[in-house]
Amino acid sequence: MRETDEHRQIRATTQRFADDVIRPAAESLDQEERFPTEIYAQMAELGLFGITAPEDAGGIGMDALAYAIVMEELSRGYSSVADQCGLVELIATLLTRHGTPAQKAEHLGSVLAADKRVAYCITEAEAGTDVSGIKTLAKRDGDGWRLSGSKIWIHNAPVAELGFVLARTDPEAGKRGMSIFIVDLAEEGVSRGVKEHKMGQRASQVGALHFDSVALPGDALLGEEGRGFHIMMSVLDKGRVGIAALAVGIAQAALEAVLGYMPTRKQFGQPIAGFQGLQWMLADMAKDIAAARLLTHDAAARLESGDGVTMACSMAKCFAGDAAVQHTANAVQIFGGSGYIRGFEVERLYRDAKITQIYEGTNQIQRSIIARELLRG
Repeated sequence: MRETDEHRQIRATTQRFADDVIRPAAESLDQEERFPTEIYAQMAELGLFGITAPEDAGGIGMDALAYAIVMEELSRGYSSVADQCGLVELIATLLTRHGTPAQKAEHLGSVLAADKRVAYCITEAEAGTDVSGIKTLAKRDGDGWRLSGSKIWIHNAPVAELGFVLARTDPEAGKRGMSIFIVDLAEEGVSRGVKEHKMGQRASQVGALHFDSVALPGDALLGEEGRGFHIMMSVLDKGRVGIAALAVGIAQAALEAVLGYMPTRKQFGQPIAGFQGLQWMLADMAKDIAAARLLTHDAAARLESGDGVTMACSMAKCFAGDAAVQHTANAVQIFGGSGYIRGFEVERLYRDAKITQIYEGTNQIQRSIIARELLRG
């Protein structure tokens, strides 16, 4: 899929915003672990939430390639900010595809306007990579439901107002016995764990959510009862494109930092840019970032066409995540001792990159998915 004038325009808009607003704030956001409400409000005004959501719902109605472009450029500024964009995109996709007219009217516009903070609640202590192991239970209670259980490592848990919670509604039906519920996190019976202090992407708020017999109305159910696992999995391919693009943005920021540093840093009486060993590291960074970007854009195109989607998305996420970790490490190496010191961008980028090999399915799981798809023929 080639970039159109519209794609180039949204790249330029996002790039300016990242350079002018996000990147200057990244270091302090990392140190303070602060939720940047003011940045998200500006992003909403620019239309950078809900890239693929319909215009009549408050989105801009573009395609998955536009989403990948926005994620990369935001992440080049600071990956925690891109992470929020990805979360909102997934929630908007769930509501657009599976929400009732009433659910869309109540939630979609406010989510895209950054007026309502959301959480995507899947992971549990015994259900990380293996989503089928969830224990959170929703039982019928008259015309409504009672929700009980706990979720961990949930993005936005410390600040969210609305949770999209995967729970079992039929414990005997396995994957076919799960459903999704839209939960007001101010309801009685909802409590929050402490905010986790993470290695990287520290402005992304992560914590636990606990549900103690929370009363839910009947219309809290999103989509069909018993289809929750399949609905959640259906948006994971899009999520993996988002994480791949985020990883590309981190790696690109590292490359730009190295390009700015190598001509100015002198050793043995000359700029280190003249040393062949470092030139090779630089070349490897550039070629792997270009390859990761192409894989990501191919996966985005396949999200639109429906051809070979799952394998392409796993390939992009796996390759881009591995490349981001490898080449932010190389950036630290090129910076030497300075790269190991807080306050240098490459030190933060190295920490921020690691999670791209873990969330939205570990890169080991991505390799298993790729092999499975290949063997299916």
